[in-house]
Order: sequence, then structure tokens, then C-alpha cells
Amino acid sequence: MSLSTLAVHAVDIAISAQDTYVAVQKADSKVLFVDVRDPVEVMFIGFTDTVHINIPFLMVDRSGWEDKRNIYRLYQNPDFVTQIKAALDKRGLAADAEIITMCRSGSERGEPSATFLRANGFPNARYVVNGFQGGAVKEGPKAGFRIQNGWMNSELPWSMKMNPAKMYRTDVH
Repeated sequence: MSLSTLAVHAVDIAISAQDTYVAVQKADSKVLFVDVRDPVEVMFIGFTDTVHINIPFLMVDRSGWEDKRNIYRLYQNPDFVTQIKAALDKRGLAADAEIITMCRSGSERGEPSATFLRANGFPNARYVVNGFQGGAVKEGPKAGFRIQNGWMNSELPWSMKMNPAKMYRTDVH
């Protein structure tokens, strides 16, 4: 199958949190739902056990500081594609399966991870619009708080408890 043929079959890249939940809950679901946040971020913001696995797309380099943004430097997980392939294999899914990625807000890692996967042979990669935590309110007394849309604000299941069997871990193989 050529790349142009794959592009014709590809689904829209953006998907809502609600539609993701419905897709994953189907009995015959052929979806891989991946939390692409750094595990430390998951630990402090929250987790949904609805995801199949946590595979970070960008990871925090605590040995490097980015002066321009005033944050620790981020680097792309060099094993991201290999780890996605392994997760698909574990679920008995092929590269053309629907892969849905989710980050905190949908923009810095969600959409880029889905675009990266599409460019690397996974034509049906998608991302959760507004991610796990949702978008920040722009005005009013709650300006800056992430209290609208996204997974957490859509009455979907989540908690502060992580599932160690689904988390990206370097202490187990």
C-alpha cells in the first residue's frame, strides 16, 4: 500500500475526550489509547485507568535548563515508535490500528505525537483535543486555571492514583 493510499484511509487527527472514551469502551475496540505525558507529570496531575499504557513522547531532562522558556529542557523519547509498536503487538493490533494519544492540554505533546506517529507508519494516529487537564480559562477570577474541557472536566473517570502496570517505568522490564 502506498503512502497516498494510507492517507486516504486515515481518520481525522483530532478526537474529543468523550469520543475517545466511547471508542475505548467498545467490546471489540481496536484502539490503543496512550498517555504521552512524562510519568512525573501524571503523578502530580492525575491519571485515567482508561488508557492502555503511558509512553512519554517528550521527557524532562532534569540535567538541562532552557533559559528562554524558564523550564527544564524536554527531549523526545528515542524509543517512542518502538514502544508504540510493542504496545500494539501486546494488544494484537497492526500499525493501521487507531492510536489515540493524550497529553495535558493536547497541544505540546498530544498533537505532535500523533503527527509524528503518522509520519512514521501509523496512519490512524490521533490525539485528544484539550488533553487530560483541559484548556485554561482566559478571563475572570479563575483565569489561568484548567477547569474547562479536556478529560478531567468532561465527567470521565480519572483519579490521582496511577496504575503501576500501565505506567512508563525504568525499574521493570
